[in-house]
Amino acid sequence: MKHKIIEMILKMDLRSIETQLVLQCAPFLAGLKVSNLLAIPADMENAAMDMLKKTGISFFRMIKTDKKTVILLFHRKQLESYLYKEDVKEILISEGYMEFQIGYVLYMFSIRYQDYICGKGKFPHEIGLILGYPAEDVRGFMDNNGKNFLYTGYWKVYKDVDNKVKLFEKFKIAEELLICLLSSGMDMEYIIKACNTGKLQSYVYSI
Repeated sequence: MKHKIIEMILKMDLRSIETQLVLQCAPFLAGLKVSNLLAIPADMENAAMDMLKKTGISFFRMIKTDKKTVILLFHRKQLESYLYKEDVKEILISEGYMEFQIGYVLYMFSIRYQDYICGKGKFPHEIGLILGYPAEDVRGFMDNNGKNFLYTGYWKVYKDVDNKVKLFEKFKIAEELLICLLSSGMDMEYIIKACNTGKLQSYVYSI
């Protein structure tokens, strides 16, 4: 990350929901990912929910503890379409999912995720699908126990490395762009509106 961007981050209020949205979810906000997890202190949950309700972004609370809340942010139509892809359904079936409707999948995953966090269950590898990672990489991770990957960036890559590296570069550009916009004083709702219209996504892909 560029030194200038790091300086901007150091000046940001890390207790701000806007800051955490940009730092954790920039590629998602820019329309480059179908979903993203937002992990925040538990006492920031109400502020996060209030902001998200104004944006049109779909969200689902995955887990809440005394200290932390984890919320899944997602573009509903895109995630619904993704969950019905044949290679995605194949993995979901292998993990015991009986349906592919988004409400069912998120509900079942949230139970498994909470059990894992509480030390009551195994790690739910289907989290990669919930986050919209390519099914080939999720399967590769599962088959290799997280080893033997060809590249690691925002996730571990097992196939089509060149295109994944290019995509990761787009993610970095989105992160830097949104950090700059927020640091300049631009309102978060305006940033999200610009993202929803596709303006930022078009800019990122043009670079």
